[in-house]
Amino acid sequence: MAVVTPWEVSGEINYQRLVREFGTKEIGPALLEKISSFSKNKLHPMLRRNFFFSHRDLDLVLNDYQSGKGFFLYTGRGPSGKMHIGHLIPFIFTKWLQEQFDVNLYIQITDDEKFLVKRQANWNDVEAYSKDNILDILAIGFDPEKTFVFRDSEYIRHMYPLVLDTAKRTTFSTAKAVFGFKNETNIGWIFYPSVQVVPTFFEKKRCLIPCAIDQDNYWRIQRDIAEPMGFKKASAIHSKFLPPLTGPQGKMSASDADTAVWLTDDEKTVKKKINKYAFSGGQATVEEHRDKGGNPDVDVSFQWLKILFEDDDKKLQKIENDYRSGKLLTGELKSILIEKINSFLSVHAKKREKAEKKTEKFMYSGKLAEKMWAK
Repeated sequence: MAVVTPWEVSGEINYQRLVREFGTKEIGPALLEKISSFSKNKLHPMLRRNFFFSHRDLDLVLNDYQSGKGFFLYTGRGPSGKMHIGHLIPFIFTKWLQEQFDVNLYIQITDDEKFLVKRQANWNDVEAYSKDNILDILAIGFDPEKTFVFRDSEYIRHMYPLVLDTAKRTTFSTAKAVFGFKNETNIGWIFYPSVQVVPTFFEKKRCLIPCAIDQDNYWRIQRDIAEPMGFKKASAIHSKFLPPLTGPQGKMSASDADTAVWLTDDEKTVKKKINKYAFSGGQATVEEHRDKGGNPDVDVSFQWLKILFEDDDKKLQKIENDYRSGKLLTGELKSILIEKINSFLSVHAKKREKAEKKTEKFMYSGKLAEKMWAK
């Protein structure tokens, strides 16, 4: 049985079932066409290829944008360790949204949540991971004048009145039903959702949250209380999960180093991981593969190319066709991915070095940051 919560994802994921159970809507052709009509460039590959597949009130966000009311973006990161490639997905997509619609973005670093949820977490470690993760996030390349990056533990005094109002309006029975809290759950963890909801109230406009589908629980709470508090219900656009190296199902885990490629992995490590662990859709022998072909639908190397590392639809289609026909071998497919990943990580490392000089602007001195600290 599949488990999908903000803190645990396991089992075989049926995304259509999640849409039904969570009460969201699939992103259909009409909505994609509307997004395309507003965007400066063609649709992001993650939209074209149905990786961002589900939404809450995305149509209303686009209506607000069309009418001149506008909207703002909000996403975040829980600093439980160093970041792997999968952690960058919401930020890569959010950057595209910010560029296309020229809107404000709030990035919440939930250091408090990770300290509360991770039983063995040490506060000094959480602080170190926060600083490290922020550099990886800023390396994505957001607009420093329209982006505010904040740590909960540092900015909490500015949020606290709204946190208290949110907490007061959320009963334990509701929180228990939505999040599955148990008697053993510490009271800080039970209180925490009130903190994650509050950035949706940073502006009176509608808030759009790009996130993986496992984060949707928070927005169900928000949508119950937003309008009585004088704000709009949060909107969300949900992604699927980047599969682990070891198979096409589930979610890449930070707790198993062999299932993930870390942003700090060197070229030899990437090559070793992909060749050794990347689940193959190929046949047992070269002769059999040439005869029967491979299955890119379950091949992790192809899925990673499709989701993150090959923007060109024609090139991706050729790779898929060659693999299905048996012309392209599994080892050759893995080599394509290895080259793409190492090129990406090399560029990311350089951008990360430059990001160290920009942290102050994103967190304290940029136009949006100064406005938020002045509140």
